[in-house]
Amino acid sequence: MGKIFGFFLLWRLLGNPFFAILVIMIIVYLLDRRFVGVFPSLTKPFKRMGQISKLRSRISMNPSDVSSKHELARLLIERKHNAEALKLLESIEDQSWDSAEFWDDLGTVYLRQGNIQKGEACILKALEMNPRVKYGQPYLRLAEVYKNNDRSKAVDYVHRFQEIHSSSCEGYYLLGMMYKALDRKDDAKTAFQESIDIYRSLPKYKKRQERKWAVLSMMKK
Repeated sequence: MGKIFGFFLLWRLLGNPFFAILVIMIIVYLLDRRFVGVFPSLTKPFKRMGQISKLRSRISMNPSDVSSKHELARLLIERKHNAEALKLLESIEDQSWDSAEFWDDLGTVYLRQGNIQKGEACILKALEMNPRVKYGQPYLRLAEVYKNNDRSKAVDYVHRFQEIHSSSCEGYYLLGMMYKALDRKDDAKTAFQESIDIYRSLPKYKKRQERKWAVLSMMKK
């Protein structure tokens, strides 16, 4: 009732229902970005483009700058510019053989290009070097790849992620989504509820980090 009253109040103040809806949407977005984080950042793509431009300039002045090439490749992966990212990563392989982050990035690009065997091998190499590389996210990438053609393998990879994040709302949310994709509805519901229960038991300082996943679990449940 209060929401409806607020809408009509804004309508009266602004004189236009569309402006009122727009203001409400902006308020909801700002509150979400401040307290939850379900909605994507509107500024992040522009910041990323600026970083990419700076890195390109830096590399043009110093073509042997391995760290800048790796960072540029990472940002290109985020933008799904996989061919260019692969070219950069392959150019620094000899200098990056001992970096778990490098092997995970290289494996991610191979997976996206359909080279599953090579991609999985690179990512498993990264995880062998450091099981907690990128907070275990590589396990989830492998689970996504196998969720349609090898479901038991997909669930196994999610469970490996959960071993790293045993008290993580995100871990149980992702497990629930995987079970949902496998049409295991009861298991999915249990996982989503576990995510919500974990959130309720967390201390205040941890709830901000996990709130997004608890909210998504409530929505999916």
